[in-house]
Amino acid sequence: MRPRAWDVREGSGDMDDRPRGERAEERAVYIISVAAELAGVHPQTLRIYERKGLLRPKRTSGNTRRYSQRDIERLLTIQELTQDEGVNLAGVKRIMQMQLELERMRDRVRDLEEQLSRRPIVVPGRRGTGELVPRRSVLVFPWESGS
Repeated sequence: MRPRAWDVREGSGDMDDRPRGERAEERAVYIISVAAELAGVHPQTLRIYERKGLLRPKRTSGNTRRYSQRDIERLLTIQELTQDEGVNLAGVKRIMQMQLELERMRDRVRDLEEQLSRRPIVVPGRRGTGELVPRRSVLVFPWESGS
């Protein structure tokens, strides 16, 4: 199973309104028949995945589905989970949501750790009236606090 998190994203409308900084793997360029062939599934399967909320292809102004390389990778992950691991589509959706949430939490923890490593804190009652100490040495036992 791939360890990468996948988002359940909304379609973005017209192809020409995509953000300028969009990554190549996010550019929706494949029509449904090509995407189905690349993923090794029938085009109807892609429509089912879309109805189930597992996939949200972008749409052109004419409402034609367009798939990105990231969508293709997502399709391969869905196939792997359903065929190799025996997970049903509801389970696949839950797994992908959990992977996304895990990725967000890891990012948040990384940000918080970075913030903590840059700022000293004041520990009252330790070695006098309080001093600036690095956060990694904050452990104070009750018998050291002077309480």
